[in-house]
Amino acid sequence: MNTTRTKRWTGKMDSLTTDYLKDVMGKMEVYGDRVQFGLTSPGPRPYYQLTNSSEKKMAFDGNNHLLHPKEDEFVGVNSTPIFSLEQIKAAIAAGGFRSTSGTRSSSGTRSASSGGSPRGGSVAMKAKDLIDAARYEYFRSNRQIMPDGIGEHSAEITELMLKGSSAADAFGEVIKRHF
Repeated sequence: MNTTRTKRWTGKMDSLTTDYLKDVMGKMEVYGDRVQFGLTSPGPRPYYQLTNSSEKKMAFDGNNHLLHPKEDEFVGVNSTPIFSLEQIKAAIAAGGFRSTSGTRSSSGTRSASSGGSPRGGSVAMKAKDLIDAARYEYFRSNRQIMPDGIGEHSAEITELMLKGSSAADAFGEVIKRHF
């Protein structure tokens, strides 16, 4: 007998709906600019933990209610990488984390990648795609104030963003180090 009552979130970022991500973004705008999703959540919408600039953490269940997480709920293999507010906004703007597979680009043409390509696979790859989009969007919006040659440090900026820095913080850190 097949039933969907026990359906749990599989940990695949592309299964998160745009509506759910909008709910998460709403909480992020109030409580913290970084989010990490728990992989041990019992329902189809994962629990998540927000972290603010003071490194204070607040957890919510899949229905956006406050949660007192278990001690190991958001550590190690029990959680996703940390995503910034810019990454969540980019995912929402792109129609969710599944944006890398056949979505419309700003020019109105279909992208070449498909769900079966290597780009459509892992959470880490989708996170990198979102980081690349957020990095480019920040650069495009602030091109006038960027020093010449900042593009040579894009890998370093991406690395900082993968570790949880926002695009603004990552660019600022690289500018401070090299310019």
